[in-house]
Amino acid sequence: MTDFELNATRREDKGKGASRRLRRLAGQVPAIIYGGKTEPEAISLLHKDIAHSLDNEAFYSHILTIDIEGKSQDVILKDVQRHPAKAVILHVDFQRVSKDQKLTTRVPLHFINEDICVGVKMQGGQIAHNISDLEISCLPGDLPEYLEVDMAEVEMDQTLHISDIKLPEGVESVSLSHGEEHDQPIASVHEIKVAVIEDDVDDADTAGEDGAEDSAAADGDSEESSED
Repeated sequence: MTDFELNATRREDKGKGASRRLRRLAGQVPAIIYGGKTEPEAISLLHKDIAHSLDNEAFYSHILTIDIEGKSQDVILKDVQRHPAKAVILHVDFQRVSKDQKLTTRVPLHFINEDICVGVKMQGGQIAHNISDLEISCLPGDLPEYLEVDMAEVEMDQTLHISDIKLPEGVESVSLSHGEEHDQPIASVHEIKVAVIEDDVDDADTAGEDGAEDSAAADGDSEESSED
C-alpha cells in the first residue's frame, strides 16, 4: 500500500476572508482535522501538495499521516470542496483514526474481467455500473485500498449486488449491516438497445404514393358520381 504524508501548519485566522487570503496569497488550502477525544484543529496545506495527492485514487482510501509542525497524526480523508469552475481546492476535511477503533469510509470498486464477461463476449450484452464505491466499516489496519468485482461469469440479464462482493476479513459493508433490504445492485449486464431511425426519404415517398392513390380513388368516385 502507498504511504501518504503531508506537512501542515496550524491556522489561527479563520473565516471566509482569511481562507481566501490563504489561498490567493500563500498558495495554501485551509483544512480541518476532527474526531477522537481531541478538539478540532484548523490547519493549512500547500495547494500543490494536496492537489498532487488527490490525483491518486489510493489517497481517498488510505490512512494518511499529517505532520503538524513536528507532531504527526493519522487521519482519513472525509471531504474535499472544489471550485465549481476552476482547478482550485477550497477546503479539506480530515478525520482522526485510532488503530483500535473501527472507522467508516468509502473505498472504490474495481470491476475486473469485463473484457471476458460471458454476458458481453458470448451473449452480446453490455455492462452497466450502478455504483463506483462502497461504504465500509473496519479497523484502520484492515482498510483495503479498493474492492474487486469480478465480472467474468456474469451472464445476460444478471445483476450483481453488494452481497456478491468478496470482502476482506475484518471489513463490513455498512449497507448490509442495516439488513438484506439494503443489498443494492452494483452492476448488471443487459441487451444493447438499438434505436430505430426511420428514413425520411422513404416516409416522403410512401406519403407521395399514398397521396396519389387517394387522389386516384377520389377521381374514380367523381366519375362514378357523374355517370350516376
